[in-house]
Amino acid sequence: MQGSLIEHYGPTPVFERMSKHGSKIAKVVMNPGQDLFARVGSMIAYEGLIDFNPQPPQLGRIAASWATGEGVPLMTATGQGLLYLADYGKEVIVAQLAGEGLSVNGKNILAFDAALEWKIERVRGVTMLSGMGMFNVVLRGHGWVALTAKGNPIVLDTREAPTFVDTDALVAYTDGLRVEPRRTARLGGLIGRGSGEAFQLGFSGQGFVVVQPSEDERPTMSLRG
Repeated sequence: MQGSLIEHYGPTPVFERMSKHGSKIAKVVMNPGQDLFARVGSMIAYEGLIDFNPQPPQLGRIAASWATGEGVPLMTATGQGLLYLADYGKEVIVAQLAGEGLSVNGKNILAFDAALEWKIERVRGVTMLSGMGMFNVVLRGHGWVALTAKGNPIVLDTREAPTFVDTDALVAYTDGLRVEPRRTARLGGLIGRGSGEAFQLGFSGQGFVVVQPSEDERPTMSLRG
């Protein structure tokens, strides 16, 4: 088959361990010894010989941390070939860590190199805001990460000015940024809707914050009263 359809939607050239095909598919170059953690159910296609394990032993150590449902179920991918990942048509973000850390909302993780160090950490300030917790997956080291966002995300440079983000729109931020809670009046409260309060997290320091244009409804962060 020839023509503009194949030219536009066919596989893109491979240059890096992780890349994007269009805006909503992550493409991973798989090689022996370069295992990958990926969201369960995210595999949409692969070329070559790739195996998947939905219950890898490496994940057992943090199962208790995700009992609240704030984490993300992961599987391991091993083998050789090209792996294509997606999450219900969400936008994909691909980043390479070079020794720094990245704190990611578990709902926004698509995949990451198994060689990266990672753990579950509570986001500072969230408990103070809402009386409830919010846990992120913190990734550190050298390797690749694929994230998702509901809509085209924006990356805000926290070096330019203090940056404030709605907790339900937060995707990820540079680990090590100063995080401070903030409470403000919500416009809806002024016209008879909701409690009239909203919570944000303020970020400052050397780094960036990734924000999606759609608030992610999480029961743990919902306003009550």
